[in-house]
Amino acid sequence: MCDVCGCGDPEKVSVDVHERILSGNDRLARHNREHFGAHGVLAINLMGSPGSGKTALLEATAAHLPRLSFAALSGDLATDHDAARLTRAGIRSRAITTGTACHLDADMVHHALHHLDWDDADCLFIENVGNLVCPAIYDLGQRANVVLLSVTEGEDKPLKYPVMFKAADLVLLTKIDLLPHLEVDLDAIRDGLARVMPEPALLPVSARTGEGMEAWADWLKQASHG
Repeated sequence: MCDVCGCGDPEKVSVDVHERILSGNDRLARHNREHFGAHGVLAINLMGSPGSGKTALLEATAAHLPRLSFAALSGDLATDHDAARLTRAGIRSRAITTGTACHLDADMVHHALHHLDWDDADCLFIENVGNLVCPAIYDLGQRANVVLLSVTEGEDKPLKYPVMFKAADLVLLTKIDLLPHLEVDLDAIRDGLARVMPEPALLPVSARTGEGMEAWADWLKQASHG
């Protein structure tokens, strides 16, 4: 594992080895990106903590945009539960079971693409492993990075995990239907994002009530033409 993301032993993994691993990953990511571009598919790397609502967001997205075609790769350590949920929601899906790996990489994505009917979809979501560190480091060939931050996680997540939020093109503040029951300082979240994101972009959403889904849909449409 790598010594940059904190999932390995820095005394046993040299910088040179790590750089070679990332170089190989980046070559495959470019290959993936060429595939996505050739087919006109918007590929999004969807990241966030376990329980931040990634799968629920995709279910709600499919319901809110029935005229668009979606496909998804769903990364998890041990099960295909999320992929099964997405399939039931009408999203063509395939699970990527990583075992002990705390992130997806370009090779995993490339391999899974050969086992998924994705190339005529409007958007391919790559639902990364639940983790606020490692997934931000690996390019998968995506067009954009979207990070989910649940209102239940605390206001200081952007400052505690700056690498993840620095890499984000958009942050979705999820589960906002719970705000009446919590003491959450939204201004503190916005301030934290402003400190770490080059171009802060935050959309509050609720997969449960549908609040904010129209703005999310508009963002997807704009990104598909970006």
